[in-house]
Amino acid sequence: MEIDVLRHIALSYSPMIDRNRAVVATRLTVSALKPGSVLQADELLQAIAQVWPEGGARVSLNIMSENLLNDLMRAKPLANVMVEVPSFIASDPANTAVIQQLHKNGTTLLLHGRPFPTSLPRELLPCFKYSIIDLSDDRRKNEAPGHSDPGVTRSIGFIQSGVRTVAEMEASFGRGALAILGWPIENVISSSGAKAGQPDMAVLVELIRRVDAADEIEKLEAVLKRDPSLAFQLMRYINSPAFGLSVEISSFRHAIMLLGYKRLKRWLALLLATASKDANMRPVMFASVRRGLFMEQLVGSAGDEEMRSEVFICGVFSLLDRLFHKPFDELLKTIPVPERVYQALVDGSGPYQPYLELAKAVETETAPVINEHAEHLLMTLAETNRAVLGTLTAAGQLE
Repeated sequence: MEIDVLRHIALSYSPMIDRNRAVVATRLTVSALKPGSVLQADELLQAIAQVWPEGGARVSLNIMSENLLNDLMRAKPLANVMVEVPSFIASDPANTAVIQQLHKNGTTLLLHGRPFPTSLPRELLPCFKYSIIDLSDDRRKNEAPGHSDPGVTRSIGFIQSGVRTVAEMEASFGRGALAILGWPIENVISSSGAKAGQPDMAVLVELIRRVDAADEIEKLEAVLKRDPSLAFQLMRYINSPAFGLSVEISSFRHAIMLLGYKRLKRWLALLLATASKDANMRPVMFASVRRGLFMEQLVGSAGDEEMRSEVFICGVFSLLDRLFHKPFDELLKTIPVPERVYQALVDGSGPYQPYLELAKAVETETAPVINEHAEHLLMTLAETNRAVLGTLTAAGQLE
């Protein structure tokens, strides 16, 4: 059944990452194509429940439409749905009773924006579990480690938004942030102290080359046996619900016989993008998997199997330069990829480039920008949003 609200909004997503670099929730940003348009919160919650059912993983809703947020605050979200309330809305006495009722119903509320105890009704402060403070608005960001301005007090824990680099992420945790929101993947090549070419990555690169050359199964198995943990990960991925197989695959040989070399290469690509042992690389791995799944969702039934496989690899490989600390033109001399994938990653051209640009947009942008990229692909916002929700569903099945 078509959900009407998906035609008028754009969904973008980002991770909520704790100080252990674990993704503890997904932030779903909802922006309206036309400001002031009347949108139904119950329809949005219906769509969200398909991805995050009650008792499942947590999602934090960042609603950028005031009308939709007002409607949402009067609805009854599932217990795993957190609601971000901008400080200016929380400070409006007209919303006090509504916020108190949401809190009473068990909804986790996050105060979005620097809290002002003098303007926020005192009785509302206990309703908010955390505050969300943007890095650009954080008065503590220039403090020396271990020191704080006595004039800056925080009565509740805070989550930092607007973080773009590993250095900013580490500094935020140093100031006491419980988690960060966003994609700290900029400058990660120079910021990370990890060494490139870890053993499991080297094994994966060799496996991909051998699968591309259609080597005999015995030779592929011999390579895989060099890294038992890698073999375990591969079996876990292939047997996940996202893969949709009706039988359990019990061995690498069985996987090749059932899947064939082309489909196997897809999952080796996924493993390559998630093989880093550097904790600071987890947001990069999180992003690359979702890019691949999202680009595949965008192509959907309109593309043939080869195209779906190639756009998946294109998305998954789109952050390999950060994982390997090498530019794409150098990196792809050792990892075989289809020509159209090479064009998108190295030259920023070719038929897959618009899909990659849309994938990047749904990580950070709002409705007008996302809609512009979608229109370039002759897609509607509803189709794009369905691809976002399908991506997050498939990603959840892999984890």
